Amino acid sequence: MSARRERASVDADIAKEAVYGSLPLLKHERTWSGGDFSWVTLSLAIATWAFLTGGSTVLLVGFTDGIAAMLIGNSIGLAIMVLGSVLFSQRLGIEQYKVLKSVFGAIGVGIVVFVVVLLTEMGWTSLLGVMFGRAFSEISNQAFGTDFAQFGPLVTVFALLAIFIGWIILSRGPVTISKLNRFVAPGLLVVVALMMVLLMTHYSWGELLAAEPIAPFADEQLNFMMAVEFNLGAGLSWWPVMGTLARLTRGPRAAVWPAYGGIFIGTVVAQLVGMAAGLLFGQADPTSWMVPLGGPVLGVLTLLFVGFANVTSMASIAYSTVLAVKQSSGRALSRLRWPVLAGGFLALPAVLSFFPVFMYEQFMTFVVVSGTFIAAICGVIIADYFILRRQVVPLRALYASGLQDPLRFSRGVNVAAIAAVIIASAFYLWVYNPITLETQPLFRFATATVPAVLIAMGSYLVLNLLLYVRRGRGAYGESDTFAAAGRK
Repeated sequence: MSARRERASVDADIAKEAVYGSLPLLKHERTWSGGDFSWVTLSLAIATWAFLTGGSTVLLVGFTDGIAAMLIGNSIGLAIMVLGSVLFSQRLGIEQYKVLKSVFGAIGVGIVVFVVVLLTEMGWTSLLGVMFGRAFSEISNQAFGTDFAQFGPLVTVFALLAIFIGWIILSRGPVTISKLNRFVAPGLLVVVALMMVLLMTHYSWGELLAAEPIAPFADEQLNFMMAVEFNLGAGLSWWPVMGTLARLTRGPRAAVWPAYGGIFIGTVVAQLVGMAAGLLFGQADPTSWMVPLGGPVLGVLTLLFVGFANVTSMASIAYSTVLAVKQSSGRALSRLRWPVLAGGFLALPAVLSFFPVFMYEQFMTFVVVSGTFIAAICGVIIADYFILRRQVVPLRALYASGLQDPLRFSRGVNVAAIAAVIIASAFYLWVYNPITLETQPLFRFATATVPAVLIAMGSYLVLNLLLYVRRGRGAYGESDTFAAAGRK
């Protein structure tokens, strides 16, 4: 009897390590169906940031050009994101950043996580918190007649409250996140449809199509390409979280189509409303137009629901990010309990929530700059996984260490991968500098993202062949006798 209990305890510990750590998930541990993952991606996509993305797009272009920019940017950005994250993580059943050891090396993954991923997800998480705070300060003004400032101290207070609630949800794990999203996602779809109906009740299609962009530049073609690039960055921004979430699904179809289609559909419908409202009300921020559009009762209820949806989105983002930090930190954080790790990460965006004006004013710049590096990273991953490894990753090597590790590369760093990311990112910033807004002629017809991905792939293939493949290093071309976790 004691042996059976001991075995059950061991199994429970292994299952816990698979969900909160680095072990592969077995088939019976993958709890999300395609429908479950679709609700997760839909609720993520229709968070308040999608309204803000749509509203920000019409700073540059009108409604019809905005639709084109949104469709082009998101379709390409999401395709790159899926190829660079979802497929290998789902197939292996392993947390995304553990698999990336095969691309960047163990220390190289740490560089990617702490330089790019952590800063990017801190920004998105704090933005969700600030938008939660903006929503509830607006609710207070409408419901109780207060006069709180648009970015006053109350916004920070509510942002901190949102982060605390997000920590509670995150501490309970991905199953709780999935259950909440089954409620949140359908509700958000209803909210989006309701907002669009109200818009078309108050305004005509003629007025919407005739509405001018809020703050465009003189060059219309440049405005359009900047809007496309902004939406490309928005599509790429899902990369840090999507692979880790996809590993919880039951099969490739349950991962790929919800990851692409769920995000795309959710983004499109929410951005359409955000664009329309931004043009008609002259405000990119959804918390500024939801109450005037829906009225004091319906508008407040809508803001309340959308604010809660921001918290579930925050928990989904933080789950993947905390896992990434845990995996890439080696032994330093491996012994810390999950709630402690989650609290440690959420403390960082909590600091940023004290600067709500900065988070809003720099939103477009933040999205494009983060997309700069993610595009380069995805290019390297696509070249490594699909071309060099031909979709075969040596699972045993992912857990090896020391001199016997075939994925050691150069003392734990794949120099070719890091160099390719730097080269492609520098090229991107030369073609389009999102801070100074300087562009090269190439940007007007090719964007900066697409050439950067191609340059990342090309430079990585050349450098890797020279440094590792021809020297027999990096476990390229080797079969793995260890069965994939998903087939167990």
